[in-house]
Amino acid sequence: MSADFAQWSLDAIREEGASLSWLEEQRFEWSKTTAYALEQVLAGKTIILIVDEKRKWLENYILTSINSVSLERPLIPIISIDSIYTHYNSVSGGEMIDIIDDMIALSYKNDYFFWYIGKGDDKRSDIAKRKDESYFWIFDEDFNNAFTLRSYDSVLDIKLLQLYRLFDASLNATMFGEVDASS
Repeated sequence: MSADFAQWSLDAIREEGASLSWLEEQRFEWSKTTAYALEQVLAGKTIILIVDEKRKWLENYILTSINSVSLERPLIPIISIDSIYTHYNSVSGGEMIDIIDDMIALSYKNDYFFWYIGKGDDKRSDIAKRKDESYFWIFDEDFNNAFTLRSYDSVLDIKLLQLYRLFDASLNATMFGEVDASS
């Protein structure tokens, strides 16, 4: 019998001790958004990762870590938006976003979702904001199906790494049946 994801998340947060206590009060927001993203991963969808320019280091870290050779789990299909369309930074306007979105939909047969990490008002978030399935770690903005953080938080980078560690642990727990992301 697998555990409820919200309860599993709370237990995982508490196991980390004081360093992750900040997340305990946001655990429902975390659980709801992350469980939906995990369900999509388990359904075989590709993650298209988009980060704002200040978080390129995190994009690199996630892309390097999520399918690390030391992990004993199936590989996760994940790719950066920049490797799909190298000129993504110069995209502006809805028509160009539509063209890119159509190309991605054709390439991935609509079996994908966007994972956006960054400021809510960054134009790199525009394509992800158009899709209900998108997963967000968004700064300074409340948005549907988003986990919200503050860009001016002095320990934001540490929190992002902690969130990634928890996401990775959640991925393992759901893949190996310890927890049910749909509960």
